[in-house]
Amino acid sequence: MKFRWDKKYLYWGLTALLVIIGSILFYYILFHGKTLKAGFSKVTSICMPIIDGLILAYLLNPILNFIEKQVIGKLYELFHMDVKQHKKRIRSFSIILTVIFFFLVLYGFLMLFIPQLLGSVQSIILQFPTYVDNLEDWIEELLANNKQIEQIVTELINRYSSELQSWLENTLMPQINVLIRELSLSVIGFAKFLWNFIIGLVISIYVMGLKENFAAQGKKMLFALLSEEHAGNFIKDLRFVDATFGGFISGKIIDSAIIGILCFCGMTLLKLPYVVLVSVIVGITNIIPFFGPYLGAVPSAILILMVNPPQVIPFIIFILILQQFDGNILGPKILGNSTGLNSFWVIFSITIFGGFFGILGMAVGVPIFAVIYALVKRRITVRLSKKGMPTNTVEYMGKDDYYNESYIPLNPYQKQEKKPLFSKIKLPSKQNEK
Repeated sequence: MKFRWDKKYLYWGLTALLVIIGSILFYYILFHGKTLKAGFSKVTSICMPIIDGLILAYLLNPILNFIEKQVIGKLYELFHMDVKQHKKRIRSFSIILTVIFFFLVLYGFLMLFIPQLLGSVQSIILQFPTYVDNLEDWIEELLANNKQIEQIVTELINRYSSELQSWLENTLMPQINVLIRELSLSVIGFAKFLWNFIIGLVISIYVMGLKENFAAQGKKMLFALLSEEHAGNFIKDLRFVDATFGGFISGKIIDSAIIGILCFCGMTLLKLPYVVLVSVIVGITNIIPFFGPYLGAVPSAILILMVNPPQVIPFIIFILILQQFDGNILGPKILGNSTGLNSFWVIFSITIFGGFFGILGMAVGVPIFAVIYALVKRRITVRLSKKGMPTNTVEYMGKDDYYNESYIPLNPYQKQEKKPLFSKIKLPSKQNEK
C-alpha cells in the first residue's frame, strides 16, 4: 500500500518544528546572549575584510558607473570606437580612475581636515576659561538693567561651566590623546586595520570588475532553488532595495558634502570662528534625516556663543537659511522622494533604529525602514488583490456601512456563519456616493 502525504499534517508538522526551533533560539539568546555575541563578534572580525570590500564596492559603484558611461564611454564614442568590443578595457580604465578618485578624496580629508579638527578641539579645551569669561561679560552687558536675572544666569554658567571644563579636561582630552597614541603606537592594531583595508580594497576591485557575472550567478541560483514567479519577485525586491537604500545613502552623502562646503563658505564670509570644525559637524550630522540639522547646529551655536557671543545670532540665521535651502531645494533635487515615507514614519524609524544602534542607526534607519515598509505594503496589496478586495487605503476610510454586524453572535458559544467584511464586488467610489 502506497503511503500518501497529507498536506495538512505536513503543514502542521513543519509549523511545530519551526516553533520548537524558535523557542530554543529564544532561550539561547535570552540566557546565553554573551556567548552568542562573542561568537558573532569573532565571525564578524574574521569576515571584516570581505565586509569592507563589499561595502566599499557598493559605495564606489555609482562613481564607477558614471566614469564608465559618461567619461570613458563617451571618449570611445568620440573617437568612433566600438564600446561593446572594448568593454573589458573600458571597465579596467574606469576602475583605475575610481580607485584614484577614492584615494584623492581620502588623502584630502586626512591632510586638510584632520589636523585642523584636532587643533580646534585642543584650542577649545585650552582656552575654555577665557570663553567662559567672555560669555559672562556678554551676559552682564545684556542684563545690566536686571541684576536678579543676571545673578541667576551667572550662577548657572559658573556651575555648569566648571562641570563641562572638568569633563573636557579629564574625559574628552585624555580619550583623544589615548586615541591618537593608540593609532600612532599600536603597531598590531594599525597593521590589522591596514591589512583589512588593503584586502577589502582588492575585493572591491574584483567585485566592481565582475559585478555582472556575480549578478548572473545569483539569478541562476535563485531560479534553481525557487519557482520562476518567486525568483522574479525576489529579484524585483532586491532591485527595489538597491534603488531605495543605495539611492538614499549616495544621495545623502552628496547632499551633506555640499551642505558642509556651503557652510564653510558662508562662515568664512561671515568671519565666524572654528570654520572647519563647525562645517564638518554640520555636514556629518546632516546625513541624519530630520534631526540631523539640529544635532549639528545646537553644539556649534553653543561653541560660537562661548567664543564670541554676538556672532551666534548671525550663525543661527545662516544655518536656518542653509537648512531651508537644503530641505526645499537641494535635498529634493538630489534625493527626490526616494523613501516614500511620511514625516511620522521618518521620526518613528529614526527613534527606533537610533535607540538600538546609536548614530549609525539614525543615519541608515530611514532607508531600512522604507524598504521594510514598501515590501510589507506590496505583500498586503498582493493578498488583497487575490481576495478581490480594494487595495487603496482611501477605500477603507469611512466604510463602516459595509461592515455587517448581524453575524456577531450574542452567545459566544453559538456558531453563526460569518459574512465577509467587504463585498467582492467593486466598492462605490466617492463620486457615486455623492
